[in-house]
Amino acid sequence: MGLFGLFKSRGSRNEATGKRLPPEVQSVVEVLRSVKDPETGLNIVDEGLLYGLTVEGKNVDVFFLMARSTPECHFCQMLAINVQNRILRDVISALKSAGFEKIRAYNELGLLLAEG
Repeated sequence: MGLFGLFKSRGSRNEATGKRLPPEVQSVVEVLRSVKDPETGLNIVDEGLLYGLTVEGKNVDVFFLMARSTPECHFCQMLAINVQNRILRDVISALKSAGFEKIRAYNELGLLLAEG
């Protein structure tokens, strides 16, 4: 589930707030549902990785919750980084295929992770 369930609803109505998502935001959420986490096989929206997004014309800023679960294990950190990079690459590819021209992906702190 995304932050406060914001992106949980599959319809155009947000169950958490009772408000409708703007159509351009809903279309991006649906595109992001096609991106799977390579570890779990779940889509990144339902898994709760999507924190927020901003859509302005053909530009999209996507915010993710990308916490690493085991900071003491160097091998686990490398796996987490590889999974994160795969997700970011797939997000940019999916949004480019959907016709967006400029895509920026950020972590929950607002640090730029990837740009396409």
